[in-house]
Amino acid sequence: MKVVLFCGGLGLRLRDYSNSVPKPMAPIGYRPILWHVMRYFAHFGHREFILCLGYQGDLIKQYFLNYNECTSNDFVFSDGGKTLSLVSRDIEDWKITFADTGLSSNIGERLLAIEKYLGDDKVFLANYADGLTNLDFGSYLDFAVKQDKVATFVSVKPSLSYHITRTDNDTGLVTGIEELATSDLWINAGYFVLKREIFTYFRPGEELVMEPFQRLIREKQLASYKYNGFFVAMDTFKDKQVLDKLHERGNPPWEVWKNPGPKLEDGLAGSV
Repeated sequence: MKVVLFCGGLGLRLRDYSNSVPKPMAPIGYRPILWHVMRYFAHFGHREFILCLGYQGDLIKQYFLNYNECTSNDFVFSDGGKTLSLVSRDIEDWKITFADTGLSSNIGERLLAIEKYLGDDKVFLANYADGLTNLDFGSYLDFAVKQDKVATFVSVKPSLSYHITRTDNDTGLVTGIEELATSDLWINAGYFVLKREIFTYFRPGEELVMEPFQRLIREKQLASYKYNGFFVAMDTFKDKQVLDKLHERGNPPWEVWKNPGPKLEDGLAGSV
């Protein structure tokens, strides 16, 4: 299946890290987070990508135009550097379409802009390109196929550490404080399985998960796969630090191409 990756946003909450690179190009180890997401999908057999470019899309193009597989693969150096023999490869079987989808477009507009690149495919995958997981994607895809809905997405537990405060409006005194209860909260992780019919649910300028998804809910055409395993979205510099530390320790959980997959019982099915 083709994988549509939304990588054109400004990434404003990551600006404390750098203004010089777009969010998808923020490195985790030797490679940008975009590469880690693509490598994850490739591991499960989905190697045809459509990149929805926008802010600093030229840097993403240049990265792949100048790609060096020696950076993340073992190789043999001989003849004083005249001969390099890769022991393993990572992107040789990838096909990537680079699509300019606008500097200020929202996710829905970017999706509409690349419909022409889907060919005759009736089902495709889509992703925000900033979240890493060890989800068994094969099991999730099986679930989506059985649900047979127009759209399916992965839900995960949020990692929140906020406190709810109650204050007397007249005196300003705090009358209560407690931890935010998140036991029943699930958030959209951005791993979508979409049927081609999704395009009929859009109106001009609409965001993907707002108006179109509301229409899907009314028609019982939206399903969610609840996942209790590892997932981290790189929304802020703090999130990047978490991913950096996991990578530095070796065997980060999202590198499923190196590690055994998660247990199947980690997935919990549900529809909305």
